[in-house]
Amino acid sequence: MNRKYVALATFGAGCFWDPQRIFDQVEGIHGTWVGYTGGTKKNPTYEEVCHTNTGHAEVVHMEFDPTIVTYETLLDIFWEVHDPTQVNRQGPDVGTQYRSCIFTHDPYQENAARVSKAAKVASGKYEAPIVTTIEPAPTFWEAEDYHQKYKERLDIRSWMSDIFMKRKKK
Repeated sequence: MNRKYVALATFGAGCFWDPQRIFDQVEGIHGTWVGYTGGTKKNPTYEEVCHTNTGHAEVVHMEFDPTIVTYETLLDIFWEVHDPTQVNRQGPDVGTQYRSCIFTHDPYQENAARVSKAAKVASGKYEAPIVTTIEPAPTFWEAEDYHQKYKERLDIRSWMSDIFMKRKKK
């Protein structure tokens, strides 16, 4: 990996297992980690994030080479892998930790995220309002080892990754 061209991206799109599996398949992604960010508790555990008011979201955090894959492409994938109109939930998973959020690492990403969100709103694709928040990235807290590459390790397929892979092949 050429460290000269490494950037960070952090997205909350519901339960972090599916987005991690999808982003891992993207050329130019050097590594992904699931974890927690956006809350007040330092170094939270999964149990704390799920059962107390830490304010954290489940996120996938990644290193990528912007000369191979652009941040805008990552945003496009982010919008595809979840429903950005659901408030504090994705599918059967309910709670503030499952909210739709983009955590930006610099002014370029913040602008790109706002432009991307505005384009999605203007597209008319969604009947309900987009509730995705765009915030500066605070400290990322890596989740416990058993969450890392969870669906990949157990070879669990999901509706989300199946849909993404079908679209990717077209």
